[in-house]
Amino acid sequence: MAHIADIPTTVRRVIAEHLCRSAEEVQPESRLIEDLDADSLDVVELGMALADELGIETPADDDMAAAHTVQQVIDLCVRIRTAEAA
Repeated sequence: MAHIADIPTTVRRVIAEHLCRSAEEVQPESRLIEDLDADSLDVVELGMALADELGIETPADDDMAAAHTVQQVIDLCVRIRTAEAA
C-alpha cells in the first residue's frame, strides 16, 4: 500500500503512462479531458490502474468522472487511502 506522501507522484506517473503523455504535461492543474485528451473509458481505466498501483480500493466510476483535474484525482486517491487506513 502506497504511503500518502507518495500518492501525488504516483498518480501523475500513472496518468502520464496511461495517456501517453510526458511527465511535464501532467501537472496538478491539468484537466483530464480538455488538456490531456482522456475520454470516459480512459478515466475508468485510470481508476483501475491507480487502484492497482497504489494498493487501494478502486475509485467509484462516478467519483472518477467527477474528478476533472489531476489534483482532483490525487485528492480522491488520498481520501480513499486515508479511509482505508482508519
